[in-house]
Amino acid sequence: MKHPETFHDLIGLDLGTQEIGWTEKDAILYALACGARAHELDLVYERDLRPLPGLVSALGLWAVERCGDLGVYDRKKSLHVSQGIDIHAHEGGAFLPRSARFPARARVAAVWDKGKATIVEIEVTSVFFSATYSIFLPGIGGWGGLNAPAPAKADALPALAPLAEYATSPEQAVLYRLTGDLHPVHVDPEIARGYGFDRPILHGLCTLGIALKLLGPAFGDHPAALQAATARLSSPVLPGDVLTLRAAPREGGVAFDVVVGDRQVLKDGWARYAPGS
Repeated sequence: MKHPETFHDLIGLDLGTQEIGWTEKDAILYALACGARAHELDLVYERDLRPLPGLVSALGLWAVERCGDLGVYDRKKSLHVSQGIDIHAHEGGAFLPRSARFPARARVAAVWDKGKATIVEIEVTSVFFSATYSIFLPGIGGWGGLNAPAPAKADALPALAPLAEYATSPEQAVLYRLTGDLHPVHVDPEIARGYGFDRPILHGLCTLGIALKLLGPAFGDHPAALQAATARLSSPVLPGDVLTLRAAPREGGVAFDVVVGDRQVLKDGWARYAPGS
């Protein structure tokens, strides 16, 4: 891999491959970290296990770290601001198997110059899923790159109605970090204060995982039948906060967000579940 020196060099850069996967234990741990209960046996018991598709978002973090380690920017000052996942149909069905091991490839799909900030979009692909990670670099911009194209004007969005609440536990972040994201801002009070937080914060991907786990059943779908999802990670959650999931049907799927009180912590969410799941 050519060593990049500028943001221009990052655009389209191949980040290589990595052997990744999960075991039944990994799938159960992820489900528990995202709020699975003891009675939900097909999420927490090997006999009938159906892995939650949100776990693939944790499997591509190696690519985010690899890109940050190249030295073009300080990854300690970067923020993960949006996430997308797409579960592929594959031999054996459209749902994730109980366990798997396989190669994944990553690349820098785009780098956008926002003037006062930069966004690096990283894409990870494999036989089972594709995932996109948008990394926001505040205060770093004006390097002569293109700005992201303006989104197409959307039709009026449906009003999102409260569907479910989930009270995160004080231990939610220290449990979720065992799924693969070991950033110390989620466990070390001193480092969290260095980021401007009163105490360690919950992973944005954990908030998203909780939302996707609640969203399917609210519309009559099994949470393991998720086919695709996107969301912006808009504000931090503190372990112990109460999450309110709001949603409405939209464009062949479901639009959603998550609020803590009157503060949006996930926004512009959209998900699609397999019919008849």
